[in-house]
Amino acid sequence: MAQAASAPGGSRRSSACGRRAARCIVGWRRRRWWWWWWWCGAGQRRVWRAGTMASWASLSPSIVEYFEGEDFYRCGYCKNESGSRSNGMWAHSMTVQDYQDLIDRGWRRSGKYMYKPVMNQTCCPQYTIRCQPLQFQPSKSHKKVLKKMLKFLAKGEISKGHCEDEPMEPTVEDAVAGDFALITKLDAQCDLRTLSGDFRESLESEEKKKIKSSKKEESNELIQSQDIEEKLGSGEPSHSVKVHTVPKPGKGADLSKPPCRKAKEIRKERRRLKLMQQNPAGGLEGFQAQCEPPALFPAKAKSNQPKSLEDLIFESLPENASHKLEVRLVPVSFEDPEFKSSFNQSFSLYVKYQMAIHQDPPDECGKTEFTRFLCNSPLEAENPPNGPDCGYGSFHQQYWLDGKIIAVGVIDILPYCVSSVYLYYDPDYSFLSLGVYSALREIAFTRQLHEKTPQLSYYYMGFYIHSCPKMKYKGQYRPSDLLCPETYVWVPIEQCLPSLENFKYCRFNQDPEAVTGLFCLTWQCLVQGL
Repeated sequence: MAQAASAPGGSRRSSACGRRAARCIVGWRRRRWWWWWWWCGAGQRRVWRAGTMASWASLSPSIVEYFEGEDFYRCGYCKNESGSRSNGMWAHSMTVQDYQDLIDRGWRRSGKYMYKPVMNQTCCPQYTIRCQPLQFQPSKSHKKVLKKMLKFLAKGEISKGHCEDEPMEPTVEDAVAGDFALITKLDAQCDLRTLSGDFRESLESEEKKKIKSSKKEESNELIQSQDIEEKLGSGEPSHSVKVHTVPKPGKGADLSKPPCRKAKEIRKERRRLKLMQQNPAGGLEGFQAQCEPPALFPAKAKSNQPKSLEDLIFESLPENASHKLEVRLVPVSFEDPEFKSSFNQSFSLYVKYQMAIHQDPPDECGKTEFTRFLCNSPLEAENPPNGPDCGYGSFHQQYWLDGKIIAVGVIDILPYCVSSVYLYYDPDYSFLSLGVYSALREIAFTRQLHEKTPQLSYYYMGFYIHSCPKMKYKGQYRPSDLLCPETYVWVPIEQCLPSLENFKYCRFNQDPEAVTGLFCLTWQCLVQGL
């Protein structure tokens, strides 16, 4: 058994250059971890075994090769030449359950390489972030992106405004409109509490003006509430707007004062009386149905029930739509005919994206790099009867526009989540904000999988880096949680942000007695060779 297990990666010993490496086989059975452990170095091998091991033949184990953390190296976020530090291991094969457990402990994968930042030492701490799709509601900026896509597909309209190549920070307007109470609770740097107080004072002042105005000119002057609300929303000083118009029935109008009534209103009154004489039971209702705007009440009811994410994404298009968009889920496997047939087109798109967006030279985005980075996955495909129809494993979610691929989202489908790995797209379609659009599609896809597999209910977005403005956009997909780097419990992001404003590295769990779980202690023992 030891010889069979040590075969994968055995050629790496000669290139280790004295670096201590370790191989371990990790399995899960009846909620008990069992480990096989090899030390390779100084001509010495030591086998370490913990727990129980049963039914080896019936279990497909995870095989990883661990590399101990080295010196600090260049950070890709803040560009510090010696600020980043992480631990890593090469996963020769891994079950989806094992990887689910690892990402719930702060690990991520890049191809078959898995890494975990040393959070209290690295210059830009990277916190695992997950969104809760079942409670997700698209913000104002999200809706704009979805509507922009629908207009492009339906009429070929191209937005003339600012085009975003990557998801960016939400504006203050979006934040306030999306969750004003939450922003007030956070007490962010922009003083929204003061804004909230000004807003209330403006309302109270306007109410007093309305009362005084109604006492003096209740018959011939009416304040239009709609105009006032627009001024309040824009932050402009609120003033009473005098409009000579007819008071609406039921709003305090005195019909006994003829000078205040226009000829049109008198004609309506005569018609109402005539209808009441002809049909005392239903004449008034018929008159109201004819005179009142038919869309008034339905529009009000509709505004109280916002469209769901699915309604916005899958809104029907006209038969003569200008474009056709199709999203295909393709397993990452060269044995899959659809993946194999679209490989060259997908690779060409990757090269175009890397060179245009990340300014990579051609020799750094070749077919070998593409395959190793986005096509090779250690996850073993699984299709249990109680799982999703597509099964578990690694996939490419391809976005086909009029017969060609314009974007590819690399995702892992795991027992409890959909994990986003990477996205690349055609820079010529940056005006569609494909970064935001694909994230919203993946959230909707997670909700779809949840219908068949109830335990699959989260969307993992990788790492949230509060100290890097370009990576903070992930926090706008609410509700979401951050992983505590010490106790590995999930904490709502709104509870974490105040601490992150003051410190790069934070322990989110406020329970001082909470300690690292048994799994983490076991892993630490393995790493330290205890």
